[in-house]
Amino acid sequence: MEDPSSTSNDLLETATFGAGCFWCVEAIFLRIDGIQSAQSGYMGGRSPNPTYEEVCTGSTGHAEVVQIKFNPKAVSYTQILEVFWALHDPTTLNRQGADVGTQYRSAIYYHSEEQNAVAMKSKSDADTSGRFASAIVTEISPASEFYPAEDYHQDFYKQNPAHGYCRAVILPKLKKLGI
Repeated sequence: MEDPSSTSNDLLETATFGAGCFWCVEAIFLRIDGIQSAQSGYMGGRSPNPTYEEVCTGSTGHAEVVQIKFNPKAVSYTQILEVFWALHDPTTLNRQGADVGTQYRSAIYYHSEEQNAVAMKSKSDADTSGRFASAIVTEISPASEFYPAEDYHQDFYKQNPAHGYCRAVILPKLKKLGI
């Protein structure tokens, strides 16, 4: 019997999320069964080939995002969205904790009309669930050009587990989520 967690690349689907600092988002998604890869980058802005320094100014319009490749036979898009809602505060506009600016906005960038419909329903369900004290402000938009972040941002938590941000922000999130 085929192992559903391993599959050829042509069977993988793509999903892209903004949920604050991409270091946190990537570290969490890389630990979810069925997600084959997670890459930090930028999306949703108007500047081609933005750098981290440019995105941090807020002038490019890009969000810090993580683009994942997942096996839908092992983990559904709906299940991934449940992780997305749990890993950040989708009720704060352009802010996650101490990270403030439009680049830290909560965003779902859909890659198909099916993903759009599932994301809209998931957002509505999460918004009316009572688990959040305020209304969800997550933007749901069509995916645009994805620009990979610089190499030093990739696998940041894995490469830098003793970094202060990793110990103070990422590790508690991993513990909270039980991963």
